[in-house]
Amino acid sequence: MQRLAGLVAAFALAGCAANPDARPPEDLGVVEAPEPAPVDTASAATLMPGPDIETMPFVGFDAAPALEAFKRSCDKILFRDDTSGLTRRVDWQAPCGAAVNWSGDAGEFFRSQFETVIVGDGTAFATGYYEPEILGSRTRQPSYEVPVYALPDDLERAWPDDVSEDERTGRPPLGRYNEAGEFVRYFERSEIVAGALDGKVPVIAWAADPVEFFFLQIQGSGLLRLPDGDVMRIGYAGQNGREYVAIGRPMREQGLIGEGTEYPTSMQGLMAWLRANPERADEIMNLNKSWIFFRELDTDGPLGSLEVPVYARDSVAVDPKFVPYGAPVWLDMEANVADGLWIAQDTGGAIRGANRFDTFWGNGADAREIAGAMSSSGKAYLLLPKGTRARLKQ
Repeated sequence: MQRLAGLVAAFALAGCAANPDARPPEDLGVVEAPEPAPVDTASAATLMPGPDIETMPFVGFDAAPALEAFKRSCDKILFRDDTSGLTRRVDWQAPCGAAVNWSGDAGEFFRSQFETVIVGDGTAFATGYYEPEILGSRTRQPSYEVPVYALPDDLERAWPDDVSEDERTGRPPLGRYNEAGEFVRYFERSEIVAGALDGKVPVIAWAADPVEFFFLQIQGSGLLRLPDGDVMRIGYAGQNGREYVAIGRPMREQGLIGEGTEYPTSMQGLMAWLRANPERADEIMNLNKSWIFFRELDTDGPLGSLEVPVYARDSVAVDPKFVPYGAPVWLDMEANVADGLWIAQDTGGAIRGANRFDTFWGNGADAREIAGAMSSSGKAYLLLPKGTRARLKQ
């Protein structure tokens, strides 16, 4: 937590401080994230002014990419409601307008347009995610046998007959109509692996390794390295509506990974165990009933929930009920690699509550290593358009 060491102590902080269609959970069950606070949105949480924006140590190598990420977000945030309750569409007009032709110091842009807010006590927890690259093929051939399914036509939302009218609140669950015309839950992972969708759902590609593809599904997007050397980018299209189970926890409880074993409680440790125990790999992976469907992307980065490409080291996944999409966030973490400015452009099934973040690290070996090991506490400072604190009467 080098960048803000001692900074907060210099200020007396006055005043009061899962969407199933989002990118799937990053938590593999080896990260013990704190329980979300018992409030529904940031506007219902305690809010405090953060440090004076003029004192924030924004630097060019950090602020310039964040400014570009913020610009990419503006086309979306100007036309959508903020579910956190902190901002209105009109609040973003000034910073988005200033960003379009900003030619000066990027750090000064953030200092001139924003003010800091602490949600709750500001205690943050961050994990990491990345864009995996695995071997794949557009056509089925020897060594490429794992189907990458598109979104099924029969996957839809409806109320089962046994759900009474007074219980039908919110969005209906995902499922399908069976041969008898009854609405039932969609096929779970074990059924899909066994062939439940064979010949019924389009296959956009074929993966070479079921273990690698399992973890690509957890990340929610990835790259397929094709036999001719080209790369195919695939992104999240939907989910089967079945329960996500983080396999790390039951593996640890069964003594398969962790203390007393040769396999660490990390993504790398989970993968190593699955490879070393192929006779049980399907059994363990099928504990996770969720299955992710994909679409091919022609973007230069994976698409986040804001529907803009996310890029390494400047995009972060948040709970949009607590952080407005497009908002800059300053993280000051025990893992110093995560310190600095991030832009909220994504979400995930495991990202719930105030000050819970999932940092994006791009693709490649370094990204995989950093993301797989990222599990850090620290402090978070939310940057909101100037004037927001006064309007919220904080």
